[in-house]
Amino acid sequence: MTVKYTEDHEWLKIEGDTATVGITVHAQDALGDVVFVELPEVGATFAQKETAGVVESVKAAADVYMPVSGEVTEVNEALRDDPSLANSDPLGAGWFFKVKLSDQSQLDALMDETSYSAFSAA
Repeated sequence: MTVKYTEDHEWLKIEGDTATVGITVHAQDALGDVVFVELPEVGATFAQKETAGVVESVKAAADVYMPVSGEVTEVNEALRDDPSLANSDPLGAGWFFKVKLSDQSQLDALMDETSYSAFSAA
């Protein structure tokens, strides 16, 4: 399993041709207490960097961008029912959706954990 990160503070756990997507610890720290999430529809297709969802907190609302082009194959219904999972377990139970990758070469432009840590600390 490979983990990649975007400049928009999404993470992707890649397994084969599928990626699980969520927001990073840095993103949920900046947002504060998450109170609502809008998830994409299963079967929807998105181009890289298109808005795929929304996360709202007590402080702000932010778009969740599609980190790679592909088709949504699953959404996290538990997160819809309990948005605070994005705060309590952003890299685990707080995942947002799964996407079937349509262009794996897009992964090459994303950051690894070391690069993302440096980026988010700047």
